[in-house]
Amino acid sequence: MSEILNWSLSGSATLIALVVGYLFGSIPFGIILTKLAGGPDLRSIGSGNIGATNVLRTGNKKLAAATLVGDMLKGTVAVLVAWHWLGGPQAALIAAVGAFLGHLFPVWIGFKGGKGVATYLGVLIGLNGWIALAFAAIWLAVAWLSRYSSLSALTASVLAPLLLWFAVGMHQAAAVMAVLTLLLWIMHRTNISRLLAGNEGRIGQKG
Repeated sequence: MSEILNWSLSGSATLIALVVGYLFGSIPFGIILTKLAGGPDLRSIGSGNIGATNVLRTGNKKLAAATLVGDMLKGTVAVLVAWHWLGGPQAALIAAVGAFLGHLFPVWIGFKGGKGVATYLGVLIGLNGWIALAFAAIWLAVAWLSRYSSLSALTASVLAPLLLWFAVGMHQAAAVMAVLTLLLWIMHRTNISRLLAGNEGRIGQKG
């Protein structure tokens, strides 16, 4: 607990890291890549979401995969840039928050972004690769057992901060990721309602 309270980053450095992270996170890869490929505006199809799942609704699996990678890497790059050039691990944590908020609420497209799963994983990659692998493994295991993508993300996001805290002792990172988990759950509130009602779409389900 003392590590969480022992915050040494200055106010100006915190603001810079937050802004840098936000600018990386707000890059709408789904919209950019779909437009470059001659596809429709993602906001006009499916869920209107800018993430890889909605890109997949265009029928272009490669484009969806590219969007997934882009949304992950913008979180990773934001964390690493802040870590190495803006003030070390504490700056990286602030940039992680900025990148996640940037993806959820990108200024360029009216603050309506994605749900944050790929960027959450990208941030974890930058903070601790082993925990990122654990997140991915948990996601895959729950997806294989349940066939629910949303349940997989929700479960993995709850366990990731616990692993950061207890498995590797990254207490500040665990606290920050717990906040991102809460935001991720809020963004998935409609999915949670459908899960509870038993009508959430399963992976690979048509229609």
